[in-house]
Amino acid sequence: MNRTRLSAAVALAGATALVLTSCSSSSEEGQATPASSSAAPSSSSTAPSSSAASTSSNATVYTLPGTGVFPEGITADDDTFFVSSTSDGAIFRGTVGNTTVEPFLPGGQDGRTGAAGLDVDGDDDENTLVVAGGATGTVWIYDAKSGALRGKFTNGLGQDATFLNDVVIADNGDAFITDSRNPTLWHIPANATGEGQLEPFVDFTGSPFAYGEGFNANGIVEADDDNALVIVQSSTGNLYRVARDSKAVTQVDLGGATLQNGDGMEMEDDTLYVVRNRDSLIATVDLDDDGNRGRVTGEITDPSFAYPTTVADVDDQLLVVNSQFDKRGGTPVEPFTVVGVPER
Repeated sequence: MNRTRLSAAVALAGATALVLTSCSSSSEEGQATPASSSAAPSSSSTAPSSSAASTSSNATVYTLPGTGVFPEGITADDDTFFVSSTSDGAIFRGTVGNTTVEPFLPGGQDGRTGAAGLDVDGDDDENTLVVAGGATGTVWIYDAKSGALRGKFTNGLGQDATFLNDVVIADNGDAFITDSRNPTLWHIPANATGEGQLEPFVDFTGSPFAYGEGFNANGIVEADDDNALVIVQSSTGNLYRVARDSKAVTQVDLGGATLQNGDGMEMEDDTLYVVRNRDSLIATVDLDDDGNRGRVTGEITDPSFAYPTTVADVDDQLLVVNSQFDKRGGTPVEPFTVVGVPER
């Protein structure tokens, strides 16, 4: 879901405590029963969901506290990473190499009853964490070190009309937020604080990015040349490019390939990593610097993947969120996890 800033090299989902659904699949997942607080202490596709700690995998397993977490988003800065819970909006913070992840922002705080994608900007001492709030239609901005609330912005739409799914902080500090239900790309200017309205950046109505049934705009990254944004449409598997200056919308030429069930994305050098949640894999795409065209070069799979939704690149490894959205209303494997696998 999202582009990270790393100094080393580095779905109908729920957003309220009463309405819990998947936040990242290309088709709606059904409602689930409210879960207990994900900040509480934990107890000791086509591809099927696997155990989050499969013994046949060499993945590093990071455990999330609490029960019923159903995590979705991840972002990282250096060796610190943040993970969101769709169940109650809790945000967790972990450190690469330490397999125990800790609570950072409690669920429900600041009205954050659901959380999906998130991004962090640790450059120039900004330490900004931006959290997309799914069906709440709200985006929160926090200090990534202290957890202090800096800003809260909403689009004013009802939960049936919006789903703020993923977010990227561009190199100039502006934040862009995808909406899986409403054909709008939302924008928050750099250094914005206080409370206010989300600004529409692009209305996709009438553009090549045609919204249809299921989840639409999902993962978002900034192209390598910083002049465009690239968004995956979960339901079709298409990538779309949005020019930062002209706001022109075009489909990325993938040579006929698609990225069905595309969810969170990560851009690292010339490689775009696209999580395909239902397919339990990460597609690798060689993307041109300007984001106009790309070539699907391979797939990354691991037995530890359990309905993966988002990915962050840290020191030649990928941190992958195991959402287990396919087990909502059933019996998920707990504790919920993030797994670290080689970039390859």
